[in-house]
Amino acid sequence: MKRVYLVGGTMGVGKTSACRLLKNMLPDSVMLDGDWCWDMHPFRVTEETKAMVMRNIRYLLNSFLQCTALQNIVFCWVMHQQEIIDEILSGMEGEFEAVCVSLVCTPEVLRERLERDVKAGLRGAEVIDRSIGRLPLYDALHTVHLEVSELTPEEVARRIAAL
Repeated sequence: MKRVYLVGGTMGVGKTSACRLLKNMLPDSVMLDGDWCWDMHPFRVTEETKAMVMRNIRYLLNSFLQCTALQNIVFCWVMHQQEIIDEILSGMEGEFEAVCVSLVCTPEVLRERLERDVKAGLRGAEVIDRSIGRLPLYDALHTVHLEVSELTPEEVARRIAAL
C-alpha cells in the first residue's frame, strides 16, 4: 500500500530540508512542498487563493497516488490547523496509508533558525514573530509530534521514515 507522509510545522522548523532527505531515503518516492502550489508574486492570502492552493495540492497528490511508479509520497506544508490536514486527506482518492507528522521546536531554536534565514536573504524579518506565534497551534493537531530542536535534518528524516 502506498504511504503519504504529511509533514507539517511552522515556517523555519525544517520541513523542507528534512523532507528532501526523506524522499531520498524512501523507495519509489516523490516530494511536494505545498508552498510550490502558490508561489506567486505578489503573494496573496485570500479565500480565492486558499481554495486554489488546496485544489492544486489535491490534484498533484492524487496524480502521485495514481502513478504506479510511486510508493511513497512526501508532502510538507505549514498545516497549523487540523481542518487543513482533514481537507487535504478528504480530497485524496485511492488506497493509501497516511502518516501525519508535526515538526516542533522551542521558540528559541526557531528564532535562531529564522534569523539565519533573514540574514541570508531567504525570508523577511516579519516571519519570525508570526512563526513563533504558530508553535502552540501544533499541540491541538492529531499528528505525531516530533521535537526537532536538537536534531539534524537527516535525523528528522530518519525518524519520520521509521514511523
